[in-house]
Amino acid sequence: MARLAGALPRDRGLLGGLYLRFVYWLTRRKMGEVVTPVKVLGHHLRLLGTYGTMEMGLERCRLLDEALKELVQMRAARLIDCPF
Repeated sequence: MARLAGALPRDRGLLGGLYLRFVYWLTRRKMGEVVTPVKVLGHHLRLLGTYGTMEMGLERCRLLDEALKELVQMRAARLIDCPF
């Protein structure tokens, strides 16, 4: 359980709320639900945007074979006890 409650779009103002709704929609479409790291990063929209840029960069990286990239990500997640 996160120590910080997730951000709600209605608490972020008009533009921030629209941006957060869009990010939540994209996350739901990709993962099936809005995951906790995205909810917590919703408190700081610039950091959330940077996180999204990093994730897109990892998806589009073609330097490694896809199978090897998945294995590396699973190994890293296992080393730090990440549930994702």
